[in-house]
Amino acid sequence: MTMRIAIIGAGPSGLAQLRAFQSAHTQGAAMPEVVCFEKQEDWGGMWNYTWRTGLDQHGEPVHGSMYRYLWSNGPKECLEFADYSFDEHFDQPISSYPPREVLWDYIQGRVKKAGVRDYIRFNTAVKNVSFDESSKQFTVTAHDYALDENICQQFDYVVVASGHFSTPNVPDFAGFERFEGRILHAHDFREATEFKDKDLLIIGSSYSAEDIGSQCYKYGARSITSSYRTQPMGYKWPKGWEERPQLSKVEGDMAYFIDDSSKRVDAIILCTGYQHHFPFLEEPLRLKTDNRLWPLSLYQGVVWTDNPQLIYLGMQDQWYSFNMFDAQAWFARDYMLGRIALPSKAAMEADNASWRAREESLETAEQMYQFQGSYIKHLIDQTDYPSFDIDAVNTIFLQWKTDKKQDIMGYRDKSYRSVMTGTHAVPHHTRWLKAMDDSMQEYLRETNSKAKVATL
Repeated sequence: MTMRIAIIGAGPSGLAQLRAFQSAHTQGAAMPEVVCFEKQEDWGGMWNYTWRTGLDQHGEPVHGSMYRYLWSNGPKECLEFADYSFDEHFDQPISSYPPREVLWDYIQGRVKKAGVRDYIRFNTAVKNVSFDESSKQFTVTAHDYALDENICQQFDYVVVASGHFSTPNVPDFAGFERFEGRILHAHDFREATEFKDKDLLIIGSSYSAEDIGSQCYKYGARSITSSYRTQPMGYKWPKGWEERPQLSKVEGDMAYFIDDSSKRVDAIILCTGYQHHFPFLEEPLRLKTDNRLWPLSLYQGVVWTDNPQLIYLGMQDQWYSFNMFDAQAWFARDYMLGRIALPSKAAMEADNASWRAREESLETAEQMYQFQGSYIKHLIDQTDYPSFDIDAVNTIFLQWKTDKKQDIMGYRDKSYRSVMTGTHAVPHHTRWLKAMDDSMQEYLRETNSKAKVATL
């Protein structure tokens, strides 16, 4: 009987899993019966932008947290696929920090080439996943909105590739219910120009706070105040941007902070993170963790130790992204195909504890991305995923952190060399702070001429 595998989500992780199986199939392995369930109309996950917030057209919670004008906040050289380079996709050098539409096009290019779209059921939301101990099979119940019908199918393995950036963590502060302006979570942020000429308060001090604040500054916010809980981001902010400690309360349009300072604000954006939330899984199957580099209960960061027929992809706090999902998907593929044998549950738990202990010893950002890089290398060493120079990627991460400290509004104008191909990125034709049009058409304008100049 043919093995049946369900993949939940056709974002970068789910697409990595499809690509992994297709890669093995082209080398002669039998292709299992794979069904990928995707509740959106198209693939790409978070990179598939929607203007919608709250509920989608089917009444499903909107998955995406993507906003207009988003540009990569890390060098593309750190997320490049080892088996599909930017050079191959664009046939020319591009800059190191592309906008969302360009990265979405790149993600699509690989899976279009692999021909895996037919394995995906779009507009199909998974409602429930259960496991029967006697049959050792999962039952996946979903609703196909295109056909307006419920489906119920059995699978040998389930791969959870739905990500963990879709269910917002929303704190409450005194006075919110009577605040005179707008309050929203980063999950519902879509348009920076909405805050033009506004005094904006951002709660949080991580990447979304930094980037959403930068977008709003770029598109004309009158002032930005970012409030931190533990420590400030500490960048050299431009005029009109300041950091203050934890918000205490709001009264009317006034925000009060724990240092007894205050500021009038028009809007508040909560950049307060996301929850690992899997309502479609029955309780015994749910991963429960906060956002960290090594969630427990996942052997090799992938296999659910309480039920090894359940796979989770991309559940880590992420320095690396696309190529980490690949490394995980290749490992999961080889395990499901019987190429990798699992040790005993006790051994898996001991291995988890060892990785967690290493994680808890980390103190600096440099140690954190080196840790994640070593994890990726550990996975790749067990499969046929193309190896790449992870130390070189770590060096780029280090330079990226330095660039941000030197110029938080100009770091996206820097360029790096591809670890995969050796090609040096071409500076974008317009500085990021002045590049108001984020379309792929505008982004690629003059790229050919820039590439020619760079080779002279």
